[in-house]
Amino acid sequence: MTVLRTAALLAGLCLLAAPVAARDSLFVTVTSGDPQTQAMAMVLSQQALQRQTPVRILLCGPGGDLARKDYQGPALKPSGRTPQQMLQGLIQAGAHAELCALNLPNSDGLTAADLIDGVTPVTPPVIGEHMDRPDVRYLGF
Repeated sequence: MTVLRTAALLAGLCLLAAPVAARDSLFVTVTSGDPQTQAMAMVLSQQALQRQTPVRILLCGPGGDLARKDYQGPALKPSGRTPQQMLQGLIQAGAHAELCALNLPNSDGLTAADLIDGVTPVTPPVIGEHMDRPDVRYLGF
């Protein structure tokens, strides 16, 4: 009888531990044009990546300027890097970065060729599907 109880207890503990072992995904939306706000989005995304949490970043509105090759943001302390440079580091570290569907059509003739390496335009259905996943956590900046 003790063996059965122990086995049942262990089985129950395994079931409780299973969700903890699963890795949530972090979905970060950056809509702010404020460099410090953009940088904080990148800093927290880096923290997630360092913990092996998959990170997906959606740049929209003024936040979409980070994706442009002609971006001229300020270097911020303490790293001495611009928010765009931080974004590029995240992309190199494995983050997935995308530009919202409304940005390019409403940006005076810009095309995907005007975006930095690693940032691609994305459609609402693709983002909607991602957002619908139960394992996605959100951060908005």
